Amino acid sequence: MSYSVGQVSGFAGITVRTLHHYDKAGLLSPSDRSPAGYRLYSDADLSRLQQILFYRELGFPLDEIATILADPQANALDHLRARHRLLNDQISKLQRLVEVAEQAMEVQQTGVELSPEERFEVFGEVTFDLTYATQAHLKWQHHESYQRSMARAAGHSKEDWAQIMAEAADWRLRLTAAFDAGEPADGERAMDLAEEHRQHIARWFTPCPTDVHGRIADGFVTDPRAFALAVPPTEQRPGLAPYLRTAVHANAVRRSPADDA
Repeated sequence: MSYSVGQVSGFAGITVRTLHHYDKAGLLSPSDRSPAGYRLYSDADLSRLQQILFYRELGFPLDEIATILADPQANALDHLRARHRLLNDQISKLQRLVEVAEQAMEVQQTGVELSPEERFEVFGEVTFDLTYATQAHLKWQHHESYQRSMARAAGHSKEDWAQIMAEAADWRLRLTAAFDAGEPADGERAMDLAEEHRQHIARWFTPCPTDVHGRIADGFVTDPRAFALAVPPTEQRPGLAPYLRTAVHANAVRRSPADDA
């Protein structure tokens, strides 16, 4: 079977111009001619084209493809290994670029106006999950309380954040200690810790009445990303998120509406 340039272009999903370029470069020249003198590709030519396209897909330059195909005894595996190493290096570089872009997006979504170095210094392993921050932004961006919280977050200095994180770390130590000691979730100690958490949110971000605090605590159980903002994964225990939620709701019951002011 023989095939015209147009037919091969359609088969291979490449342009006629590309086929002409391969012909001019000596990489793939049609083997046959029609009675009218038009060049035609044979089945062997199509097999060679398939090899060319395979190597091109891997990013090989044309001159290197020509070298591989010119010597039937050439060890194509060596070329593939080298290309594999190069592609892995490129993937690593691109991944770093992705991380930088995500950090920049994260800053915009969370309102934390710190450099990546400052964020690592202040937050350590307590990080804002980008997907969670983005979903929260899309869901709540038109709500006044969310806007107020983001505005206050954006206004915090590095020193403010250091204090916020120090308070949170101390609170987490006392929370996990109460949990590990078997203190009841609806007991005074656990409820006091829940109230302290509510006051922390109100002091640094946005007014947090008990009903709002309850919804936040519900999120700790339904979405691990939300709980990770309060307690890093390395400090979590099985059952700690439901424990905190119970304490938050118990605290709401013991308080009067006037206490939320």
